Parts: sequence; C-alpha cells; structure tokens
Amino acid sequence: MNVADSNRVAAALEKLGYSPTNLPKQADVIVLNTCVVRESAEQKAIGRLTSLKSLKTKNPDLVINLMGCMVGVHGYSELQQRYPYVDVFSQPSDPRPLIDHLQGKDLTTAKHQEISDILDTEFAYELPLTKENTVVSAFLPIVFGCSHACTYCIIPLRRGKEISRPPDEILSDANALVANGVKEITLLGQIVDRYGHDQPGYPKLSTLLRKIHQIEGIKRIRFLTSHPNWMTDDILDAVNDLPKVMPHFELPNQAGDDTVLRNMRRGYTIDQYIKTIDKIKKRLGEVSIATDIIVGFPGETKAQFNRSVDVLKTVKPDMTHVARYSPRPGTYSTRKMIDDVPPEEKMRRFRIIEKLQEQISAEINKKYLGKKVPVFFEGKSKDRWRGRTPTNKLVFVECEENLLGKITDVEVTWAGPWSMIGVVGPASDKQ
Repeated sequence: MNVADSNRVAAALEKLGYSPTNLPKQADVIVLNTCVVRESAEQKAIGRLTSLKSLKTKNPDLVINLMGCMVGVHGYSELQQRYPYVDVFSQPSDPRPLIDHLQGKDLTTAKHQEISDILDTEFAYELPLTKENTVVSAFLPIVFGCSHACTYCIIPLRRGKEISRPPDEILSDANALVANGVKEITLLGQIVDRYGHDQPGYPKLSTLLRKIHQIEGIKRIRFLTSHPNWMTDDILDAVNDLPKVMPHFELPNQAGDDTVLRNMRRGYTIDQYIKTIDKIKKRLGEVSIATDIIVGFPGETKAQFNRSVDVLKTVKPDMTHVARYSPRPGTYSTRKMIDDVPPEEKMRRFRIIEKLQEQISAEINKKYLGKKVPVFFEGKSKDRWRGRTPTNKLVFVECEENLLGKITDVEVTWAGPWSMIGVVGPASDKQ
C-alpha cells in the first residue's frame, strides 16, 4: 500500500514541476511515508525522521512531509510538538496536504489556478514519469482502511474505517497504468475480499476482477490480502474462470489455536480455516497459499503455539510471514491484555516457524525441478532477470534478451526454499 501511495505522491509532485533525486541533501521536498504496523517499523521511521532534522537546519527552505500510518487519521498535534521541523503532516494515502502546501509557495495567481485545475480531480494511482515503461508490475489500492478490528491490529486506528474506492476510478487507474507500461496489477486492501461490501451498488471483488480482466494489455492480475471469512465461492469462480487472475492467495490464519484466535477476534476457528484452504485447492488445483502467523500473542501458551506448528504441517503453505507480537498503542490487546510471553520465548517460537516453513517451501519447490513454468519478468537483479510464476514463485534466469514485461517459459534447473533458477525456453514460448 505504501509503495502505491508513494508513487501517487511522486506523480502529483511531477505535475508541479518537481523531479526526483537520490540524494536527500539535494532535495527541495522530502516525503517520509511511514508504517507502524509493528514497533520495529515505527522505530525505523522515527530514526529516519530524526536524521532529517540536520538537513532542515542547513536548508530552512527544505519541505519535509511526514505521511502515512505514523500520522494516522485522528490528528497529529503531538507529532507537531515532537517534530517542529516537519512542515506537512499527511494522512495515509492522501497527497493533498503536501500539494496544497507547495501550491501556496511563491506562485502567481495564474500559476496557482493552473495547478489547481490540474489537481482538482481525484488523485490517480499512476506511476511517476521516471518509472513509466520501466515498471511492469504495479500495486493498485481498491479498499482503504479496515473495520474488522483484530485486537492486535493498529491499522483501523491509523488508516481509518474500511472504504471501497469507486469502481470507475479503479478502472481508470488500471487503464492509466497499462498505458504507462504496466502489465501486471495487484489489487490491494487490508481485507481485499470485502471490496464493495461497504458501498451499496458497488460491484464485489469477483465482478471487479472480471472488469479488469477485459483491459487489453494486462497480462496478470493478483489481489491481497484475503480473510478466511470472506473467501467466497464467487471469488474462487473468478480465479478459475479468468486466465489473467493468478492462483495465489494471501490468506492469514495468525494462530493455530481457537482460544488464541478468539482473543485476537479473528472470527473463525482453525477447523474453518483448514476447510477454506481445502476448498481452494479442490476448486482450483495447483495454487499457492501464503499465510501470516503471530507468535507470542498475550496468553499464548507453549501448547497453543505448538498447535500453530501443527496447522502449518497440515496446511503446508508456500510461504509464512511470521512476526513476534508487539503491543501497538491504542489496540485492544495493549489496553486489556498483558504482554506476558518473554522476548526470548517469542524469538524461540519465531525460529521454529521460520525453520519449519523453510522445510515446507523447499519440499514444494523441488516439485518444479525439470518442469517448464510460465514466468512473468519484472526486472533485473544484478545480471539476472527476475520473475514470478503464476503461483508467485521467484525465478531467476540469465539471458541476453530483454525479458522485461514478457511471459516466458522457463525450465527450472535449481530450486531452493525461497527462489528458483532456470533457463528460458525457445523464442516461440515467449509472449
């Protein structure tokens, strides 16, 4: 989401005549887009923001914009007191405060009106000019905020309630991205499956997928993050029916014990989660599943943690994003629960999940050895092309041909837990 928001801001700044620089000391405007979903992310943002103070001291005309979840949607007077050198505070996904601030700086009336005319319409999710025709895979938010309110999650507090974007804006943005060279679009939402449920008359996610699928030039479509309660049959039908929609699901379970899930307010049982995974696999065949696990949630016993291990052994996800529980200010778990799992025990559990997932991923990826898979190439990492299979497996190949934005058959010659290496097929296999 922050990558998409940052591109949106950059595109808006270009309309004001700004261009990017890789050196902060050369910048006239610095935008720090922040995440605070975990304490470590917030501390990193604070450290970066603090480091900008010296630049402001040396160059008082420098405009510093703090944006994103660190600012939130419920006021930022405390931040203004702590960081008086910050010029502009912007809520998540909102470039307007920065643009309004810059519009008011040394502009003639005619120029001010010209810029206002350009920016009066809703800010589009588009690529900055510097990335056009070089970025072939882009994120497109379709749902802002979240109303589910898991007890550990700060997103509803910082990004606000769930709001689905108008479908015509989404389709317009998708067409604009394609016009700028994008060939793969990933639709984003904290619970992306709930798109349209908050707005009477809006299409549901399955219908939106079908509309985007019709856009000429799009080769692949993905969506994340899903929720077990909202993974409906019509979504599975859309994935099954639409060749451009990839069979990859980001479907967190967060814990393997029903009591812990109730304390998290996730809204389902482990039995329901496993049945959802089984339904996806039976309906679609070859799919990939990525999940999230939080270890060390308040009150989680060793026995309850072991059930999380058992669920991973049963489900065998392709990827697990594992995190140690960290209290987030204002959340229910921070206000009402005791963070009683010691840090060293959290790390022990973290390592167990990490090692188990490495074994599972290696086992899954070995099945690709010697097989040909269609790989969409996103760019280069050093001297190798980097791409992904339909099931989101990372593949590297060496090839002198320009593969950017192409879907090419690749024979897998090496498979590790986190990536694979292959050789490209004949020219007739390329699209």
